[in-house]
Amino acid sequence: MKLVKNISLIVLCAILSCCKQPEGGLMYYTSAGQYETVSVTPPPADAQVRNVILMIGDGMGLEQISCAWVLNHGKLNIDNFPVVGLSRTYCTNSLITDSAAGGTALAVGQKTAIDHVGCSPDGTPLYSILSKARELGKKTGCVTVCHLADATPCDFCCHDECRDNADALIADYLDCGVDFIAGGGRDYFGPKRKDGRDIVEEMKAKGYNYASDEQQLMTAPLPVLGLMSDWNLPVAAERGDLYRHMVSRCLDLLSSESGEKGFVAMLEGSCIDDWLHANRIDLAMEETLDFDRTIGDVLQWAEKDGHTLVVVTADHATGALTLQDGDIAEGRIGVEFGNDGHNGIAVPYFVWGPGAGAFGGTVENCELSNIISSFIK
Repeated sequence: MKLVKNISLIVLCAILSCCKQPEGGLMYYTSAGQYETVSVTPPPADAQVRNVILMIGDGMGLEQISCAWVLNHGKLNIDNFPVVGLSRTYCTNSLITDSAAGGTALAVGQKTAIDHVGCSPDGTPLYSILSKARELGKKTGCVTVCHLADATPCDFCCHDECRDNADALIADYLDCGVDFIAGGGRDYFGPKRKDGRDIVEEMKAKGYNYASDEQQLMTAPLPVLGLMSDWNLPVAAERGDLYRHMVSRCLDLLSSESGEKGFVAMLEGSCIDDWLHANRIDLAMEETLDFDRTIGDVLQWAEKDGHTLVVVTADHATGALTLQDGDIAEGRIGVEFGNDGHNGIAVPYFVWGPGAGAFGGTVENCELSNIISSFIK
């Protein structure tokens, strides 16, 4: 994902001055506060899978998770997952993938080329697990921290050979049929479009209920288009529980409207990647910790439901991050970045709920998608 250049975020970075880089090259960070993690019990292994929730931490490799674990004093909600494996992230034309190709593999069950969004290397549209769910009469949702023109949400809803074709990608939301769409990116839907179209009005004409803030989102019925900001959502320290509330509203609406057919949702912690590209360990870690808090919310919801498969993974890892020092009791880490881009290291995946026994071991990212897809029926 592209890094925002925003003066307000620079000011916030100065405020979050716990991050410092002393002599020796290590960057140290101590998180602002510890949070309590949840403890959940999976349903019986033979329970029916009615709902599927795929959570993607963009850029969140094992190294980022390890750092977050130390910052929260040796506890994460992701520790609840009984099944863990590895996913290989390379794409068809590069060992080092991007969010377009990596996310498409997770969305459609087929590897593709760099920059390709929801399509094969030759540009043929490929349809995601959300499309499959819709065809089966299930409800669907897509919730993200970033703007909706970014690669990962588009991988599940749109089709284009180039992730930078924002106007065309946003127009694809008109025909994606996803019931609950929420994230940032108002500017991409109207005011700054080169073609002059107002996609919000066009989606309203298709029956979508538009929400431009949290209060409206919490009362809007399906189908929903929620645009919570002009670009990405505010950084974790500024947005509070906004993303968590967006996810909660998505799950409640989809479950109440889907009945026995169930639903499929993709929930992305997008901006972990942005701040890793910037080598800002403070902001990247606060995004990771907020994503883990959201994972806790989802697990508690799934435990009550009893028929929900939850999978958490990443499209790739970012920053060549290494954890070289720190203290669990103090919630402090000392890290070093190897680059400001992606790497080719396999990323972990975590599985909870009915059907979890079908997962485990090392798989291709597209195969992970295909296993998930086997439970959408």
